[in-house]
Amino acid sequence: MDRLRASPLQVLFYAPLGECLAATATKISHTLLRLLLSMNMNLQSSSNSPQQDQLRQPLVLAVDDNEDNLQLLAQLLILIECSHITATDGQTAVIMAQNYQPNLILLDMMLPDLDGIEVVSRLKQNPETMEIPIVAVTAMAREEDQQRFLRAGCKEYIKKPYIIEELEATIRRCLG
Repeated sequence: MDRLRASPLQVLFYAPLGECLAATATKISHTLLRLLLSMNMNLQSSSNSPQQDQLRQPLVLAVDDNEDNLQLLAQLLILIECSHITATDGQTAVIMAQNYQPNLILLDMMLPDLDGIEVVSRLKQNPETMEIPIVAVTAMAREEDQQRFLRAGCKEYIKKPYIIEELEATIRRCLG
């Protein structure tokens, strides 16, 4: 498994008359991702120059089995200057959280293999991942569902469909 599934990275260029050109890369090698993450960590520990401060970005793990939702989350994370990695199932999310130690996890609570509660439980039981804040992201909007997610260990709860401003505020609050 030399390649790691990653959300497409899209770079947008806006021209003065409103035209938008986009370039998209859909795959990133596991080795390249490790290199980029280690470079980010090295920058954080080596110096406090203004240029390096601008390069430091929190790492967010976005987990959703729906590609459209992952694309939306990826675009928002890029706009708010966060690095991101993605997973489309619970088992991969647990492994990626252990391997990459993200600053935040945005977790869909209805995944094909493990439900979100089980993912949260596994992450909270592991000393390496127990302190990573987790935001439950789900279409389950009942108050009892929200309370169940918070009791399981999620720091916050976001309902689908997203209200972008609320999602951004929640991400910033959790990373703050």
